Amino acid sequence: MQAQLVLQYTLPEGIDMSIRSVFVTYYSFILKRKELFGLFLMLAITSNISFNLTPYFYKLFVENIPTLNFDFLFRILLISVSIRFAGVILDVLAFMVGDVILFEGAKNARLKIFKHVNDLDYSFHTNKSTGSLISAFKRGDGAFFSFFHDIHARGLSVLVGFLVMLYFMIQLNLIIVFIVCISFVLTILASKFLVANNVNKRRSFNKEEDLISGIVTDNLINFETVKIFAKENWELRRLKQNFKPWTKELWTYGNSFRLIDGTMGTIINVSVFFALYSAINQAVNLRLSIPDFVLVTAFLSSFYPRLWDLVWSTRDLAKNYADIQKYFELLEHKIDVPEPAKPQKLELVKGEIEFRNVNHSYKGGTKNAIVEFNLKIKPGESVAFVGRSGSGKTTITKLLMRFFDPNRGTIRIDGIDIKKFTKTNLRSFFGVVPQEAVLFNNTIKFNIAYGSKKTKSLDKVKLAAKLANISEFIEKLSKKYQTNVGERGIKLSGGQKQRLAIARMIMSQPDIIIFDEATSHLDSESEKLIQDAFWNYAKNKTTIIIAHRLSTVSKADRIIVLEKGKIVEEGIHKDLLDNGKGLYKHLWGLQLEK
Repeated sequence: MQAQLVLQYTLPEGIDMSIRSVFVTYYSFILKRKELFGLFLMLAITSNISFNLTPYFYKLFVENIPTLNFDFLFRILLISVSIRFAGVILDVLAFMVGDVILFEGAKNARLKIFKHVNDLDYSFHTNKSTGSLISAFKRGDGAFFSFFHDIHARGLSVLVGFLVMLYFMIQLNLIIVFIVCISFVLTILASKFLVANNVNKRRSFNKEEDLISGIVTDNLINFETVKIFAKENWELRRLKQNFKPWTKELWTYGNSFRLIDGTMGTIINVSVFFALYSAINQAVNLRLSIPDFVLVTAFLSSFYPRLWDLVWSTRDLAKNYADIQKYFELLEHKIDVPEPAKPQKLELVKGEIEFRNVNHSYKGGTKNAIVEFNLKIKPGESVAFVGRSGSGKTTITKLLMRFFDPNRGTIRIDGIDIKKFTKTNLRSFFGVVPQEAVLFNNTIKFNIAYGSKKTKSLDKVKLAAKLANISEFIEKLSKKYQTNVGERGIKLSGGQKQRLAIARMIMSQPDIIIFDEATSHLDSESEKLIQDAFWNYAKNKTTIIIAHRLSTVSKADRIIVLEKGKIVEEGIHKDLLDNGKGLYKHLWGLQLEK
């Protein structure tokens, strides 16, 4: 059971970006404006240098206080404060420039990933978990901002402080310099291994977190089913059960932070001890003057807290790395249905459709869904596909719209292989009324106008609603076309949603119509309204109808009967009924008995 849930609620696996790839991707967004990034670095480095000069002024104060020259000491104070004040101004400017780079980069990253996910194939979206995908976007976008601060603010501050300290201390005592360098190198090396461990633990925890998020999201989307079957307590038990591995991974992840704390704390405190021990020893033996001792201790007291802050920054970087890696991995999912290198573009088509020796099996799914399929549909002809469940009816339309490419064979529209069209251009020829009309959580006007390629005017929307036999219902609503339909159209009945879907299809002004079992779950009155709307609009247009309810297809110019991916019968309604031993006659008889 648990293994099945993982398959259901996690994103498609099999991708694991390297650290280099993650950083290359990140900086591809950050370095869009290289000159601005260069200015940011210059400002950030200069401001950090100014802040790190303070210990030097402490040395000057200690050196010159015995002279009792107040005017000279006051000049030192003014210079010191002026440099710090300049550092503040430069720091503010650095952050302002950095924000311009960061905000633009974060926006471009989200747009690019959003577009890529939208462009991914039907197979990706049928296997994805909405909850997991939302988590990847949310955490990844937050990590994008944190990454910038961790690397360019906290990390850069420690590096500049270290170099400034070395510059002054290398002139005083090489032993202390050696101790500081060793501690710095040990901290970086230890961080590398500890952070790698933390990232792995974070990745494992994210999988369990996405599983939990997926269950919650699925529950909220399907709340009506939960209520109908009184499964509230069952859903709670299911969530509690999945919190067991979640808790285990969370503890493992949390303990990886404790390991970082203990290891880094030990390295830093031991380093401070030996550095101060050496400085005290040198001072006592008069090899280090009091002003120089003040300089050394001031640098140590400012550097090691920042080094400890870098450790905390590394912890955050580790957490954010796992999140941003998952975020960028969305870009690594390949598109299985490619765009043509040199596409043909048509604004309109006559609607002639031809399948030539088409064979198709689903990866990891149904084998031989379509077998040696040959069919030609004339422009303006209405053709219905009927057959038992799993006979290949819906597969035909998915192949026609290039949700998948057939394993073998070609599909042509107006004599042109559909692979020569871009997917956007190809799908613009079609208007689809699906079996389940899923609507946006927005107004009736928005949902109907969504089908339009150009105009979204209310007059056009009203005309489409009238043709779809839904305008009378809409006009009775208090907010009319501004009425919100709820999530997935939950506020409307099945028949109302289907008529809204027909209006949306009409707005698209298609050359070819696909009517996919759109009345199979409706009452007779709703079915009649939908069929009247459909057939009135579909006149003289190439129309493909997929239906379980055979009364829907009786008006079709031709009926194609499928069995196990093959055509077993073909003809008009009356002729097929005259075939006493045919599958169509059998299916018709079963529906009459209901």
